[in-house]
Amino acid sequence: MLLADFLPISIEDMKARGYDSLDFICVSGDAYVDHPSFGIAIVTRLLEYMGFKVGIIPQPNWKDKNDFMKLGKPNIAFLVSSGNIDSMVNHYTAAKRKRHDDIYSPGGKSGYRPDRAVIVYCNRIREAYKDVPIIIGGIEASLRRFAHYDYWDDRVRNSILVDSSADLLIYGMGENPLLEIGNLLKYGKNIKDIKDIRGTCYMADENSLPKDAIELPSFEKVSQDKMEYAKAFKIQFQEQDAVTGKALYQKHGLKYLVQNPPQYPLSTETMDLVYRLPYMRTYHPIYENLGGIPAIKEVEFSITSHRGCFGSCSFCALAFHQGRVIQRRSDESIIEEAEKLTKSKDFKGYINDIGGPTANFLEPSCKKQL
Repeated sequence: MLLADFLPISIEDMKARGYDSLDFICVSGDAYVDHPSFGIAIVTRLLEYMGFKVGIIPQPNWKDKNDFMKLGKPNIAFLVSSGNIDSMVNHYTAAKRKRHDDIYSPGGKSGYRPDRAVIVYCNRIREAYKDVPIIIGGIEASLRRFAHYDYWDDRVRNSILVDSSADLLIYGMGENPLLEIGNLLKYGKNIKDIKDIRGTCYMADENSLPKDAIELPSFEKVSQDKMEYAKAFKIQFQEQDAVTGKALYQKHGLKYLVQNPPQYPLSTETMDLVYRLPYMRTYHPIYENLGGIPAIKEVEFSITSHRGCFGSCSFCALAFHQGRVIQRRSDESIIEEAEKLTKSKDFKGYINDIGGPTANFLEPSCKKQL
């Protein structure tokens, strides 16, 4: 295993690859683990596959803007994610007590990321580069895209797009929208003009709202009236289907948060491509002397076979993040990955599991989901 096999995390890594600059720089609240169970690994490897030069700033020092400048200014955009878990869930128990461990950080220790990581990271990037496009995504951005109740503050907060001052928010699975956005920016389109890509949210003025979009009760209303909050959530839920879902908008002060319709489910061919990318399937060597990254232990010899869940349980956010349609890989792709696992020096003779977030829901539930 060579350092050059990982994506750049330093100027030295960039020079080793012959890069003078990067197209995209990904800022993550997790340590750098190049494994397809980590969203940032999928996003960066997919962009690399499309021909973009990509670097990663994992768990930057959020108190110093210089840490966000160590790879220079990206040619296209910064991509920001809190990591695999919402940063507040990662930091606090249900009793609102501070957690002392973090399996996505070196040695399993906490303290490597801030509370509300997406907002903090975006603010630091704005301090460093005022005009650079910022695109946010991941679980924290996706599930906080509308005005939402925050358990830790015990109040309704703005859309995270408002508080972060980012330019675009990608909700749900990021592959398709990110590739569309990347190509548009690459060929000179202003990020302020990208307003029609499925699976994205942006801020708009009253005179530039999309036609036929459905209005949600405003932030001001849902933060004061529980019935208005319930009404807003019902509309969001009903318009979550990629085929029938319409664009939504919600007033926040003088601006409007606009959510484009959900992206279409990933095809089997795209799923196969995503999981065939050249992941190192482990954490970056810089963490070796710090105790490694504990999160890899659970997934190192696991295989993702599908995404999505048609269960739509009231206590679960999967329908809002991965969608209700089962998106599965081909049997050939799964077998190919299994064969790769057997060649690992740490392979003990068994694969932990083959599945996804949905227990035994391995196929679309009916013809309507095909």
